[in-house]
Amino acid sequence: MKIRLGFALAAGALGAAAQWSEWRGGMAAGVGDGLNLPTEWSETRNIAWKTEIPGRGLSSPALAGGLIFLTTSFEGDVIEGRKPPIHYLNGQLFLNPDSTSGNRRQTLKVLAVDAASGKIVWERTSYEGPVYDDRIRKNTYASPTAAADGKRVYAWFESQGLYAYERDGRPAWKASFGDMGSHGTGPGTSPILYGDLLLLQCDIEGDSFLAGISTRDGKVVWKSKRKERLGWSTPLLMRDGGRTRLVLAATSSTVVYDPSNGEELWRGPGLESNAVPTPVAGQGMVFVMSGHPSKRVLAFKPGGAEAPAWKYEKGVGYVPSPVLYGDHLYVISDTGLLTCLDARTGALVYEGKRPPKPARVTASLVAFDGKLLVTSEDGDTFVIRAGPEHEVLRTNSVGEPVWASPALAPGVIYLRGARHLYSIRAPAAGE
Repeated sequence: MKIRLGFALAAGALGAAAQWSEWRGGMAAGVGDGLNLPTEWSETRNIAWKTEIPGRGLSSPALAGGLIFLTTSFEGDVIEGRKPPIHYLNGQLFLNPDSTSGNRRQTLKVLAVDAASGKIVWERTSYEGPVYDDRIRKNTYASPTAAADGKRVYAWFESQGLYAYERDGRPAWKASFGDMGSHGTGPGTSPILYGDLLLLQCDIEGDSFLAGISTRDGKVVWKSKRKERLGWSTPLLMRDGGRTRLVLAATSSTVVYDPSNGEELWRGPGLESNAVPTPVAGQGMVFVMSGHPSKRVLAFKPGGAEAPAWKYEKGVGYVPSPVLYGDHLYVISDTGLLTCLDARTGALVYEGKRPPKPARVTASLVAFDGKLLVTSEDGDTFVIRAGPEHEVLRTNSVGEPVWASPALAPGVIYLRGARHLYSIRAPAAGE
């Protein structure tokens, strides 16, 4: 049954006491106002600590209870006779030329790092053995960001399982939901928390589904089938007055669900392209987007007309998620071109503003205190003034590649590089 909804959406910014405990922080907004965050750093300035993180992973930091949680992966030897699954796309045999590693032994781990000192408090091996599918070379088997509720941390490795650990590192439970083909690209969707449920968007080869998993024991509380093709977008929780709704972006459709039971409430058109960026919500709208093969932003008023309120068809990167900040929606291209749109009307404020140096961008946008952070794969972070006039305020660098998105906490930006986790802190008074 379709329920007509009159949404008054608000993607609230994080308060100083909030935790960036899952992908993109509170309500996946990517916003952290009022946290007294630094705007200037280098390899030798305003780095409180840096810690070497073993292995390889693209997951972003998740913060809870004074700990930072990361996932990481280690690639081993070829397993004799092991072959990844055969893939089909539109009824034709499909082989991704960039696929690799599905025939090798993989070790997948969860790490807890002390937020104050940078010391690795514990390291646990979640899975060791063969993996179901390939990944592309840029991706890893540890790309989904963990979710933490202060008592436990939940790490999602898709076909290789979902794992829960107590705060002190003791295993709580593990669960498997079957093999999940990805056309040889690897994982991307992160789990999100809703009360005592962990929500998983599983748009996969075969039978796609959305599931609510009990944080108590890992059992399926509800499961909703989806007639949807492969996607990597993480779902968005948004507030509607006293209610919370769940938004899923996908190729064929944009759907709003009740997160408590998986009931579909509203359905609109999809992106007609690969769904990777996470939606954002605010200004009475929901925004979904795709950067490949077509570049497209769709703005909906869920519960109203099913057609988009407006759309924009430029400027979106394949992986980076946007940020909605104030009256403006900001999207970033793969080459770091920044575009600003009026969130209510879709009117172009500015388009394709270049970074001060050549860049490739995988990390998602974040915003705080009138500024945007654009972080490149080279490890440069460009501090941009938010608002209708584009201005680059600073260029900072940690001196190593960065693919993960920043996490914001009171006084500190946590940034995961290719080799290290950085604590970038605001200078104390008098420094």
